[in-house]
Amino acid sequence: MTLTGNQYANRVASYVLHNFGHRGITVYREVPFGKSIIGKNRRIDIMLIEEATRTAMAIECKYQDSLGTADEKIPYALSDIQQIGMPVCLTYAGEGFSEGIRHMLAASPLAAHCLPDVALAMSESTRELDAVLARTFRWWDIVVRGKTPFRIGS
Repeated sequence: MTLTGNQYANRVASYVLHNFGHRGITVYREVPFGKSIIGKNRRIDIMLIEEATRTAMAIECKYQDSLGTADEKIPYALSDIQQIGMPVCLTYAGEGFSEGIRHMLAASPLAAHCLPDVALAMSESTRELDAVLARTFRWWDIVVRGKTPFRIGS
C-alpha cells in the first residue's frame, strides 16, 4: 500500500476518531500553531482536544514508502515538535526510511510507528500510538486491554 503524506495523516486522524471519538476527543487537521524552531509558521498535522479535561495533543505524521529526502526531515521534525508546548507524537510508517532513521524513530520517546488498516481497527500496527494516547489522556484501559488482573494465588 502506497500513501501520500496527506493520505497517511488522514488515515491516522480517521483511526483516532474512529477508535477514541466516543471518549470525548475532537480531531482537527492542519491546525496553525505558532512558529517552528526556524521561525516559519507551524501547521500541526493532527490536533486532538479532550474537551472535558482541556487536554490537547499534537500529532505530526511522516510516511515514506521509497528512499528519498524524508530521512533529512526526521531529525528536524523531532526537534521541532519538542518545542510545541503540549503532549506531542510523531507517527511514522512506510518502507522508505533508512536503517539509521528507523532506529532513531524507534528509540525516540516522541515517535510512534502507526499504520492503521483500512478498517481502522486497533492492532499491533497501531499499538505504539495507542500507548501514547493512553499516557496523554490517562486511558489506562487501552494499555491493559485483553489482560486479566493479577490475583494472589493465580
